[in-house]
Amino acid sequence: MDLIAPEPGLIFWKSVAFLIFLYVLYRFGWGPITESLEQREEEIASSIQRAENALEEAKEMQAENKEARREAEQEAQKILREARESAEELREEEEAETRKRIQKMKEQAQEEIKREKQAALQELRDEVADLAIEAAEKIIEHDLDEDQHRQLVQDALDDFPKN
Repeated sequence: MDLIAPEPGLIFWKSVAFLIFLYVLYRFGWGPITESLEQREEEIASSIQRAENALEEAKEMQAENKEARREAEQEAQKILREARESAEELREEEEAETRKRIQKMKEQAQEEIKREKQAALQELRDEVADLAIEAAEKIIEHDLDEDQHRQLVQDALDDFPKN
């Protein structure tokens, strides 16, 4: 069992070789490895910080967008309300104008009717006056008794236009 038996010289040289390996590793490998790890750690930390900043920025932009959308909705509601009010005012103005025109036309029609009535009354007066004159002429020409007088008035009324 010589293979398993520990030999002190072999253990010494293996230990010396291991320590030299550790020294070389520490001197030439450990520094660059730890430096690389630290650099990588800094890059990761920087990336995380940038991601957090970007997230915060995105949240701010989302809040701004939400506020802008809310303001735009309010503005749209205001514009719609103003448009409705304007349309209502315009409708009321048109209605008032139409009422004025109708009232004016009504007044003109009433004036026209009044003039026509006055003209018809004047024509009727003229006609009655003419009839009275004719009747007076006939009365003067004839000495009439009461029955003749009634007949003369009845004849004059029969001659009078029906409309």
